[in-house]
Amino acid sequence: MNKNQDYLEILRKIDKKPNFSQRKLANELNFSLGKLNYCVNALKSKGLIKIKNFKNNKNKINYFYILTPKGISKKTKLTLNFMKRKFIEYEELKKEIKK
Repeated sequence: MNKNQDYLEILRKIDKKPNFSQRKLANELNFSLGKLNYCVNALKSKGLIKIKNFKNNKNKINYFYILTPKGISKKTKLTLNFMKRKFIEYEELKKEIKK
């Protein structure tokens, strides 16, 4: 998997479930916790997400991930590029099957 595809998956998951813990996100995406942490920090440094913490109770601090407007735009671009790649692959497979 390439970096952009990893970022797209993370952005999509954060958009749907902004209150997932990093451990839960890593499990959902089949990423190691270290890989997810690296990617989340990269997305944050690029200004694509914001990370806010909040307290559920006195003993636990959780994080809430927010897509920035720049992050929403990047997610859209990555999604379009992904769809274009898949369409090209589909057309190539159709040609192979016809042969």
